[in-house]
Amino acid sequence: MPPKPHRLFIDRVAGYADEASNYVRRRQDARQPFARVYVRGGRVATFTADSEYGRALFLAASRLIDAGRDDPEAANESGVSNGP
Repeated sequence: MPPKPHRLFIDRVAGYADEASNYVRRRQDARQPFARVYVRGGRVATFTADSEYGRALFLAASRLIDAGRDDPEAANESGVSNGP
């Protein structure tokens, strides 16, 4: 007896869903944080988090973010509360 038509459709969709979930998982495993710097003249430099310049850029960015959280004036200008 041949399979019911809706089961073929369900099997095909399930196969596509499996492929999509595998693709997303592979992509998440391969993605690493990086910093991209745009230089005057149109050049672009990319630094990974494990390079010397990358570590320095990530540290500077985290300090800027922390400074913005601690600055009460920044909250008043943007209209967003920075906490209690």
